[in-house]
Amino acid sequence: MSQRSIFEEVSGPKTASAPQAPGGRDAAKRSSRRAIRIWLLILAHLVAVMVLVGGMTRLTDSGLSITEWAPVMGALPPMSDADWQEAFAAYKTTTEFQEQNNWMTLEDFKPIFWWEWGHRFLGRIIGLVWAVGFFWFLARRMIPTGWTVRLLVPGVLGGLQGAIGWWMVSSGLTGRLDVASYRLAVHLGLAFAIFALLLWLAFRIRPAESEILQARRRREPGMLGVSSVVIGAAFLQILVGALVAGIDAGRGFPTWPNMTPDSFLPPEMFALTPLWTNFFENAGLVQFVHRMLGYLVLALAIVLWMRGRRSAMGRVRVLSAWVPVAMLGQVLLGIVTVVHAAPLGWALAHQAGALVVVGVLMRQRFELAYPAEQKIARG
Repeated sequence: MSQRSIFEEVSGPKTASAPQAPGGRDAAKRSSRRAIRIWLLILAHLVAVMVLVGGMTRLTDSGLSITEWAPVMGALPPMSDADWQEAFAAYKTTTEFQEQNNWMTLEDFKPIFWWEWGHRFLGRIIGLVWAVGFFWFLARRMIPTGWTVRLLVPGVLGGLQGAIGWWMVSSGLTGRLDVASYRLAVHLGLAFAIFALLLWLAFRIRPAESEILQARRRREPGMLGVSSVVIGAAFLQILVGALVAGIDAGRGFPTWPNMTPDSFLPPEMFALTPLWTNFFENAGLVQFVHRMLGYLVLALAIVLWMRGRRSAMGRVRVLSAWVPVAMLGQVLLGIVTVVHAAPLGWALAHQAGALVVVGVLMRQRFELAYPAEQKIARG
């Protein structure tokens, strides 16, 4: 009888499959995070385009051209001459048409209809991209632990945004020439909030949880507080900018730094009653507040940069320097837009500048919250 080796059981043929190597599992997790990050960034860019298309819709006075909210059937544009006549007849019932655009023919109506239809259709596309991505990752169990609700939130907010959009449009269909500026501010504010959230999630999902835990130890809490103030002031400025757009306040005072050639303050800045309505409906006062807030946000950005330049973290110093650069560019765009009485091109550039500012602020904020591992500067 031949002698058996004591290593025979270990070295012989394996009947059970070997467990996946830890490195393979880590690679799969990194791949999943990378795919989700790309999806989030695509959504963020689509929302940015949506904001600009919405701005174009507002600047061309197209927002009231579709007088019904049909989330499903409304995806189809008019397909025949009879459909176009029906859509035009519905628009003729609005106060905007009766008091301002009653000169329009069907051919004049079609361009403004297409802007509003395109705005709504893009919203549907964004919702579809979110839903397909979310349920694909969910079905394939690619979503990291604790991230399901986080990735669900943008979809919920997107659905809410559609409802708020109709709430805004409905305010202008009868009894007034345009939508309520307060509702426009809510609509635009939520769009920027969704944009910022998508960027934050895209930044946050890239590092593994173990890296996040280590990064938290490198935080500089004092700068996080300053960053919060800057972001809050910038968001308030965006809301006031929506009020400016809502009442066309950007076109009535084409001088700078004065509001009129002879006065730094706007005329009749408290002419409306009750008094508080002037801060929302008085074109001169609303634009003046928008200007002053712009200077304040720029000053706060400089404070953030001055704090950041003393940071030991190199990326914090670099990104903190970009914040006032972005803010200054936005202020200059605002000045050019005002002195030219808010023409379409400059107004859209100013709105795009706000998106850039938010992007820079979110990136700088993330670096403050989770500083990347790097060499600490000396001296």
